Amino acid sequence: MRDIHLRYVDEEYGGDGVIRRVSTHHPADFNFGYDIVDDIAANDPGRRALVWCDDRGEERTFTFKDISEMSNRVANFLVSEGIGKGDAVLVILKHSYQFWYVSVALCKIGAVMIPATYMLRKHDVEYRIKASSAKAAVCTVNCGVCDAFDEADDIPTLKKRYTVNGGREGWTDLDAGAAACSPELERIPTRADEIMMMYFTSGTSGFPKMAMHSHTYPIGSIVNAKHWHCVDPDGLHFSIADTGWAKTAWGKIFGQWMMEAAVFVFEYERFEPEAILELIGRYGITTLCCPPTMYRMLLNAGLEGHDLSSLRNACTAGEALNPDTFESWYRGTGLRIMEAYGQTETSAIAGTFRGMTPRPGSMGVPSPQYEVDIVDAEGRSCPAGVDGEVVIGIRDRPPGITVGYFRDEARNGEMERSGLHRTGDIAWRDEDGFLWYVGRNDDIIKSSGYRISPFEIESVLMEHPAVLECAVTGVPDPVRGQLVKATVVLREGYGPSENLRKELQGHVKRKTAPYKYPRALEFTDQLPKTTSGKVMRVTIRKRDSEMSE
Repeated sequence: MRDIHLRYVDEEYGGDGVIRRVSTHHPADFNFGYDIVDDIAANDPGRRALVWCDDRGEERTFTFKDISEMSNRVANFLVSEGIGKGDAVLVILKHSYQFWYVSVALCKIGAVMIPATYMLRKHDVEYRIKASSAKAAVCTVNCGVCDAFDEADDIPTLKKRYTVNGGREGWTDLDAGAAACSPELERIPTRADEIMMMYFTSGTSGFPKMAMHSHTYPIGSIVNAKHWHCVDPDGLHFSIADTGWAKTAWGKIFGQWMMEAAVFVFEYERFEPEAILELIGRYGITTLCCPPTMYRMLLNAGLEGHDLSSLRNACTAGEALNPDTFESWYRGTGLRIMEAYGQTETSAIAGTFRGMTPRPGSMGVPSPQYEVDIVDAEGRSCPAGVDGEVVIGIRDRPPGITVGYFRDEARNGEMERSGLHRTGDIAWRDEDGFLWYVGRNDDIIKSSGYRISPFEIESVLMEHPAVLECAVTGVPDPVRGQLVKATVVLREGYGPSENLRKELQGHVKRKTAPYKYPRALEFTDQLPKTTSGKVMRVTIRKRDSEMSE
């Protein structure tokens, strides 16, 4: 290990050994593929990078040399296919090991990677291709997402379709194409300020927007890996997350590999907590990160009889951590769960970092690499104990913060004028600087670690002939955090029934990702609205909350 990350960060620590300040620097042509992966491959070729297994008993281990050479093969193949700098490529690979070297390959050729969840349906695919002008897609055949692409209409920009893990009529086999190419690649010029990837975020007043990240994005994940995940360069880090979500960028590739640590990946069809607990002992996993929902499921399955002695750190993000879960995990493992908070547009904005004592329920303290504040409606800093919006200063645009939203000049102009990234999240801070989450100032739903846009579900429901109006909200749930609920006004000629309820739920399942379907569905005569005609979701949420008490 050569502490390669210290080429890009300067750190200052307090007397207690806790990180206090991080500043970053990088060459103008910084590229994660060449400057991190290839560098480690050249100087420590046998270092373990990725340990992958699946629920069918298959397993593979990749060194940094393996990842370097495979990414070069993929890069050479894609270039030969006409994919190059600036081209947008949708990447839907579930937990397939190809995700890691395909990601590096796209980075090397300067293409713009757009990760997405494998649960997308026709409606989701059409929107994402049109919004991003994607030129190509790389998908695993081990799920139904290729069907969604083949069913999609009016997507003229999509010129190339590639599969991994098998062939498919009308698609090109990426595995076979890459295998026939050279493992050597001459460096392709890229700039650090060019766009490396885009993530679709979950919007509430419209369809998901696209947060753009430059080639400096991986540098912004060093704090995540080193001071929150506390990865061991000779250990094995396990973040449980779909590769379509930004949590993978946080916890399964960038910061971890900049710390020269290996990542563990488990590909499964169904989350089975007993299997996860068994894997921790079998592979000697040293650091673990998963949503609070999964910790609750692990605890419910029972920790007894499982060897968790290799674990050195446990952390979480994505939703509020219940104090009972914190205490139960601590009693069972001796480890305190370290919380953090961030967004698709950022890396960790706040966290409980190495050497700190966590306060159950708190998001931790502001990240040492960002200027984080809590402000009121006029933009004034709030005193301790007062709720306000979490914002980040972006005058100097530190790595890890979105460089803007694709094709959204109004929003980007506001960011530039204010010099702030506005999170839309409400929180307060205590006298010691710990942040405590209150809620969103919009209507995002957080269920089982997923961020779900009500607008997307409402749009699909409105396609059904029985639906006149609808509003989608989140209702409290002890396991998932929130359940998706639809409040529906029916058209004349339709009446409420259990059969219609199931039909509407099935309609959403077929049209969009299954995790988005409304598990709760209520029929009503009218929706609460403002005088200007806008649906008041807050009124629905308040009523549901009161009824659950």
